[in-house]
Amino acid sequence: MRSAAAQSAAATAAVADAPTADGYRGIWFTLGQFGPHGDKYSGGLGTYTANHNPIAVYAPAVDKTFFVYGGTTAADQRHLLIMASYYDHKRGGVPRPVIVHDKEGVNDPHDNASLCIDPDGHLWVFVSGRGRARPGFKYRSTLPYSVRAFERVETYEATYPQPWWVPGHGILHLLTRYTKGRELYFEPGADKRKGAGPVSKLAGFGGHYQVSGLHAPSGKVATFFNYHPGGNVDKRTNLYYLQTTDRGGTWTTADGKPVPVPLDAVKNPALVVDYAARGLLQYTCDLNFDEAGNPVLLYVTSKDSAAGPAGDPRTWTVAAWTGKAWETHAVCRSDHNYDMGSLYTEDPRRWRVLGPTEPGPQPYGTGGEMALWVSGDRGRTWKRERVVTKNSPRNHAYARRPKDARDPFSAFWADGDPGKFGVSHLYFSDAEGKTVRRLPYDMKGDFATPEKV
Repeated sequence: MRSAAAQSAAATAAVADAPTADGYRGIWFTLGQFGPHGDKYSGGLGTYTANHNPIAVYAPAVDKTFFVYGGTTAADQRHLLIMASYYDHKRGGVPRPVIVHDKEGVNDPHDNASLCIDPDGHLWVFVSGRGRARPGFKYRSTLPYSVRAFERVETYEATYPQPWWVPGHGILHLLTRYTKGRELYFEPGADKRKGAGPVSKLAGFGGHYQVSGLHAPSGKVATFFNYHPGGNVDKRTNLYYLQTTDRGGTWTTADGKPVPVPLDAVKNPALVVDYAARGLLQYTCDLNFDEAGNPVLLYVTSKDSAAGPAGDPRTWTVAAWTGKAWETHAVCRSDHNYDMGSLYTEDPRRWRVLGPTEPGPQPYGTGGEMALWVSGDRGRTWKRERVVTKNSPRNHAYARRPKDARDPFSAFWADGDPGKFGVSHLYFSDAEGKTVRRLPYDMKGDFATPEKV
């Protein structure tokens, strides 16, 4: 009988190298819910959604930022492929992107993937399903710190995957299942190689969208989410927060008070802001932590789910736990509910928000021009420091913060015209938004240097 190591080596050898694409081409998508001012959301959505998290991870052992995105092979195609690649910080370039999974005719970036890297350097790609009609998949790279080949670990039911490697314990996977609406679940030990735990419900009262994050020094995984009255996503509202330091064994509020789960009532101890009482919708963006490990949340509030001025003001907002209480403060305003950006809090004297807050070439469409907003007083007041992109032909959207981000790859996003099907380029920038680089749309060689924009 072969040893476990021999069996593992044989399994790895049996996995063929993944196919590659000859360029970085993002998926274009339209929801098809049109009003007088356009679609509810559409455009270049290769880095969609905010609820797929993280989609990029910096690996200091090899000085590379690995990332996944929703791509396609040609400008005239809407065929979703789950792509993986990396930016080599030493060489200043990227290889041809690898096709991890072919979605076989699906064109919907709700099926995009998330990424996790284990301590041995293996990449875990969690491919989203959609409801119960399309399954999700888990893949693991056969070699450490490599996108050369992947083995499929599991086919499973999950949407909006959010895998976090908790130091010393394995992956805690936060996910959504369409049981009674969009309900939240968590799966300890989701890597399946450290002893997988059960999939348990976290919240289920109408439906929810969540964004989570990991504070590695404490092993804390935190999540904030909204709820959908009557199961209607167009009425998403309220702000809830929960955290765990024991991989889901116990969930608590920000001040450490235990909260029994699953949550099954609108009024519960996790409620931070009752936006329903204010007549406001809440769209999740990003979750980060201050130097003490306190959570800081970024989201957009709005008055209407449709595109156009009826939803104004659309207010970018931070909610920060001070250690004693929650404080909420406005950052800025933009012109679309899905103008998603990211929050940077590693410098306590200089919190930053980078996202498409400025009107773009397609006003009242998803995204816009990227801008950097800065706060010197821990989120209480904000000022726009710079417009990051200018005179763009297409709106930029979904600026994503890599886990453990390192310049020059500290924000990752795509562009696209929300009003018509077409090309979608992929970009990254440093955390200050001073230098933007565009990934090569066409590649003739095996390695290329991204173009400065």
